[in-house]
Amino acid sequence: RDELIEIYANWVSGERIITSNIWSSELSKLVANAFLAQRISSINSISALCENTDADIGEVAHAVGTDSRLGDKFLNASVGFGGSCFKKDILNLVYLSRYYGLNEVADYWEGVVRINEYQKDRFVLTMLKAMFNTLAGKKICLFGFAFKANTADTRESPALHIAKRLIEEKARLVITDPKALKNAKMDLEGIDDGVTYVEDPYEAARGCDAIAVITEWDHYTSLDYKKIYETMATPSFIFDGRNILDHTTLFDMGYNVFPIGKPALTHFS
Repeated sequence: RDELIEIYANWVSGERIITSNIWSSELSKLVANAFLAQRISSINSISALCENTDADIGEVAHAVGTDSRLGDKFLNASVGFGGSCFKKDILNLVYLSRYYGLNEVADYWEGVVRINEYQKDRFVLTMLKAMFNTLAGKKICLFGFAFKANTADTRESPALHIAKRLIEEKARLVITDPKALKNAKMDLEGIDDGVTYVEDPYEAARGCDAIAVITEWDHYTSLDYKKIYETMATPSFIFDGRNILDHTTLFDMGYNVFPIGKPALTHFS
C-alpha cells in the first residue's frame, strides 16, 4: 500500500489519496458507477410518469435538484445511459450479490438496468404510436450514434438498441454522427440492409419522415431546422431523445415534436 501511495503522490496530493482494503476498493469503483446510473434510471422512470400526467420532467428535475441533499447532477432525462462501464459494473454488483445469496439486493440493482432497457423500448414505442402505428417503409434519421457527445465510442449506446428495433419494424434508417459513423457501420454489420450513413445532417434528414435525436452533440442545437423541414416528408416528426432542442419553435415550424418527459406538441387533433 505504501508503495502505491508513493507512486500516486507524483500526481495527486496526499490528502486526496484514499486508502482501503481490496474489497472496499473494488466495491467503491462499482458502486460509484452504479449510483450514477441509478440517478439516470430514476429520472427516466419519472419521465414516463410525466408524459402520462402532463408534468414537465425539466421542471421536476429542477425542483429536485435544488435540494442540497440531492444536487442537480445526472438529472437530465434521456433515451438512457450507455458506454462500457455503467451496465457492466451494475451487473458485477448483481453477480456478487447473488453469489452471496443477497437476491433482494441483486434484484434492486438489476432494476436499474431494466429501467434503462425500458426507456429505450419506450422511445421506439412512442415513435411507433406517433407515426400511425407503423414504421414500415418510413425513413427515419438518427441524429447521433455515439453513447454520448464528443466521442466515437458506441459501446452499449442507446442508438444501437433503437436502431435494431427500428430495423425490426421495417423502417428505413439514415444515421448521421460527426465521429461515430465508422463504429455504427461495424455495430450494424449484417443487419443494415436499407441503412445509410451520412455525415452531413442536412443531407441525412432529406426526404425523411422523422428525426430522432439520440446523442447530445452541441451542433444539433444550432442547425437550421426550418431548412431541414423544407426537405423532409410531411407530416414531419422530431423525437428529441435528449431534450436539447427548442420544442415550441420546432412546433411552430410545422414539426410534430415528441420530447422525453414532456407533453408532445402535435398538429393532429
